[in-house]
Amino acid sequence: MRNSKKILVLFTIMVMIINLLLNSNKVVANTKLTATEGRPVRASVLLRTLEDPYTALLKQSFEEIQKNNQGNIEFTFYDCKNDQSLQNRNVNSILNAGNADIILLNLVDLTGVRTIVDRVKEKNIPLGLFNIEPLNMETVKSYSKAYFVGTNPAEAGILQGELLSSLWNKDRTIIDKNGDNIMQYVMLMGPRNNLEAIGRTKYSVLSINDAGIKTEEIALRVCNWEENLAKDAMDALFLSNGNKIEVIISNNDAMAIGAIEALQKYGYNSGDKNRTIPIVGVDGIPKAIQLINQGIMTGSVPQDAASMAEATYLIGMNLVNGRPPLDGTSYKFDDTGVAVRIPYKGYISNDNI
Repeated sequence: MRNSKKILVLFTIMVMIINLLLNSNKVVANTKLTATEGRPVRASVLLRTLEDPYTALLKQSFEEIQKNNQGNIEFTFYDCKNDQSLQNRNVNSILNAGNADIILLNLVDLTGVRTIVDRVKEKNIPLGLFNIEPLNMETVKSYSKAYFVGTNPAEAGILQGELLSSLWNKDRTIIDKNGDNIMQYVMLMGPRNNLEAIGRTKYSVLSINDAGIKTEEIALRVCNWEENLAKDAMDALFLSNGNKIEVIISNNDAMAIGAIEALQKYGYNSGDKNRTIPIVGVDGIPKAIQLINQGIMTGSVPQDAASMAEATYLIGMNLVNGRPPLDGTSYKFDDTGVAVRIPYKGYISNDNI
């Protein structure tokens, strides 16, 4: 009887010890799943420049995410003013202060990504790059907590080409000023080494040619996404080639708007379709949509800022909390294994010249 009591006591003690160990393991597991339990995840968002309208839309999208996820995420924004050295200093300051759980980066200079990836890797926190694609994705792949969210560089160009091809087939007699059955165009390009700019420039023209339409480039001007540079470039081009230009293809809406401002100086693109040079852009920013609705700008290919910000946020939250990057999402990495591509939303057009 005495031995039976001893066995029962020992058994009870063993059960208690096992339960304590199991509960201890659960606490550890939960700590790994909620790395910042008790406070929001602190995300530092370094933006290329807030003077760019699409970048401003991205910032608004992140702010909307924070508003809808109170207590889960807290974004701190940095305007890097299109200055890579300032962006590098901001990264160093954030990492030295140790007050960020994740860094979200809209690159200024594509060649500056290696330094930033290596620096963030030292601190072992996630790094999400978005919108501006690094020239070499191997740099992103070198760090297991780094990823990229962007678009397919060719897609916007293809959609621009489809928009212009449709317009040409509908109103060729109006667009084709010299009646040679060739679309004479001016190309306004973003930074020459930018993959988006390269893709949009190449595939917009290829798409038009694939539709059976011949093209001739009057001029290509690198305007670095900037409205004022495009305005100055178009002003000079119109003086020398105004009677030859039939179409303007712009890598983004900001440069398209700059071109419109230059043309309006000469009485074009003010609402009279007989004195309108077709202009297409990319991004679908509010000002461009307004001009399209007014019949001043021909069309644009909207780039989904809300979806890009959401993907950047969700993947980042997974990595902060020790989960696989795509866990619980509908996203897929492309063949690089580290990049998610957000599709464009077709195109919008005013359906007239």
